[in-house]
Amino acid sequence: MTDFRLTAQHTDGDLALARVVGYLDIDTAPHLRAQPLALIEQGHRHLILDLAAVTFCDSSGLNALIGILRCAKTADGTLVLAAVPDRLQRMLDLTGLSALLPAHPTAAHALVANTPSQDRATT
Repeated sequence: MTDFRLTAQHTDGDLALARVVGYLDIDTAPHLRAQPLALIEQGHRHLILDLAAVTFCDSSGLNALIGILRCAKTADGTLVLAAVPDRLQRMLDLTGLSALLPAHPTAAHALVANTPSQDRATT
């Protein structure tokens, strides 16, 4: 199997942040789908995927992201991307998927943007 890891970095209520490392291809796509779907089944229906360490993504990886999005939406949740590598962002833009998969520059930005306002510290 190609180099791939997905680890939950933060879980809080219905929100989960997972870090994805390695290749998103035909070999890893089933694992890319399975682990976030398990998070959804555990009640974390709003997912953030930190893609900063993704080194390659092909059509199988894109299809896995679409599958995760569909499952999140079925659970009345969301899928948000963070730290999308330039090459992958261009693929998302070219395919029109960037309209469906909002992206933030970092995982920290995505967490702040997806935390209910009553939980945010006021300045």
